[in-house]
Amino acid sequence: MTDALPARSRLVAASLEEAGIPGKIVVLPDAASTAALAAAALGIAVGAIANSLVFWSDDEPLLVMTSGAHRVDTTALAERLGRGVIRRATPEQVLAATGQPIGGVAPTGHPAALTTVVDEDLAAFPQIWAAGGTPHTVFPLTFDELVRLTGGTVARVA
Repeated sequence: MTDALPARSRLVAASLEEAGIPGKIVVLPDAASTAALAAAALGIAVGAIANSLVFWSDDEPLLVMTSGAHRVDTTALAERLGRGVIRRATPEQVLAATGQPIGGVAPTGHPAALTTVVDEDLAAFPQIWAAGGTPHTVFPLTFDELVRLTGGTVARVA
């Protein structure tokens, strides 16, 4: 029941429904603001967590949906994408770009569409989990659904 969800998660749920993605948002009893915490709460491999990281590049936000199993190599990713320097966004930039707090950034439900890169390593998992707009909410989806939902470019990010 989406009425019981936090406001930010209701926006994410509406976006999922509009995109025809059947995964429902799950409210966790404890905050899962890191990939490791989310994986432990769900009892899954950390690599199956689609970690939403917001960076700043070429004067705009860049959302990178990366496997929770590794870190983004920003220098290599900038070269692959033909961008200038990619830097981690500040908490204020993250909130302004997504409307969601760090630790709960979903791949959707933002005030405006974000340029998005989806980690090719997420394709190894039949089901992945992403944040649902708050550190207490997550939802399941497939790699193909994530790419379709975000309109993202699939790339190696590590």
